Amino acid sequence: QVQVTESGGGLVQAGGSLRLSCVASGSDFSRYTVAWYRQVPGNQREWVAETHRAGETNYGGSAKGRFTVSRDNAKNTVYLQMNSVRPDDTAKYYCYAEVPEPNRDGGWSYAGYWGQGTQVTVSS
Repeated sequence: QVQVTESGGGLVQAGGSLRLSCVASGSDFSRYTVAWYRQVPGNQREWVAETHRAGETNYGGSAKGRFTVSRDNAKNTVYLQMNSVRPDDTAKYYCYAEVPEPNRDGGWSYAGYWGQGTQVTVSS
């Protein structure tokens, strides 16, 4: 079982910056794909950004040009640097870790683990 914990949320003014952190347990963190999602009550969870074990990063439309996802494998941590935030960035931000696990056939399967989320509120 992998534990995923987000932190760094809070209240920030429009145009400001915030850095979220996601810590995932386990000894093989460098092999995890880790993604950030966000959700506003009443809406579906929206994919924001992700980082793959090879270092490749991908971003959703709302994050491109403003957010940066990075990872520190030595600390089992993925960061989401949020710049030029807007009121519509207000949401609860969740971290999702996709973890490779050996299966009984000698191959690998992937298990997903969610954190509890951290609230980001952007004031206008």
